[in-house]
Amino acid sequence: MAITQDQLHVLEAREEHTHTIILLHGRDSNASEFAAEFLESETSDNKTLPDLFPNFKWVFPKSKIRKSERFQGVEMSQWFDMWTTENPEEREELQMAGLEESVPFILELIRQETEIVGSKRIILGGISQGCATAIHALFQNYTQLGGFIGLCSWLPFAERIREIAATSPTMDLALPRIRNLVPPSGSIGGDTTSNPLQTRVFLSHSLKDPVIDVGNGQKLRATLEESLGMAVEWRSYDNEEHWITEPQGVDDMVMFIRDCLR
Repeated sequence: MAITQDQLHVLEAREEHTHTIILLHGRDSNASEFAAEFLESETSDNKTLPDLFPNFKWVFPKSKIRKSERFQGVEMSQWFDMWTTENPEEREELQMAGLEESVPFILELIRQETEIVGSKRIILGGISQGCATAIHALFQNYTQLGGFIGLCSWLPFAERIREIAATSPTMDLALPRIRNLVPPSGSIGGDTTSNPLQTRVFLSHSLKDPVIDVGNGQKLRATLEESLGMAVEWRSYDNEEHWITEPQGVDDMVMFIRDCLR
């Protein structure tokens, strides 16, 4: 699967390229809009992320335009169709087709960047539906990444993943079963001896998020941390934003990224 530049919004590294961050936009948004707002977010000392990480390339993939079953076929930018953001678990079967198509796209992007900087110098993530897609791409990936950043999101098929983890003697046996929940329509390849569940995770969520209830984010955290044994850093903020909390949330993200570089 060849990825073309028109499928991406890219901010090249200001200095020598050593790391790549891949971030997926949310539903009914797009890569350019997300990139512009995200990269303008500032820390408490008025620095942006490109200011602080000049050796990073920032890659924002674009989702396809897909029809919404809930809204009688209205087309919108989304990684997968879903019935409602108020309860992302409702009619989960609608999410399958888009995930099966979107996950291989992200895996190919990871593969291309791995050839340039190496897998442990890649941080994957996204916001809302973008994060929900990216976490399944992480499961499908066969190598540990440098880190994962999830903002205001949830985990598709969380209950089934928890059940798989609970009934599997080891995570090595659980992971193939988790991958089978969203079998990607393409070849993955990679080193089957590596474990993507060793990837460190940063999750943040507003306590009064009006789009994705914080309870969904807490369930995502619990599933990754308690069921799958992943190292998760959780941050919640007392506001009503479906976005990054400035400046504290940006400060927290910066600290996580710096920890990933060590």
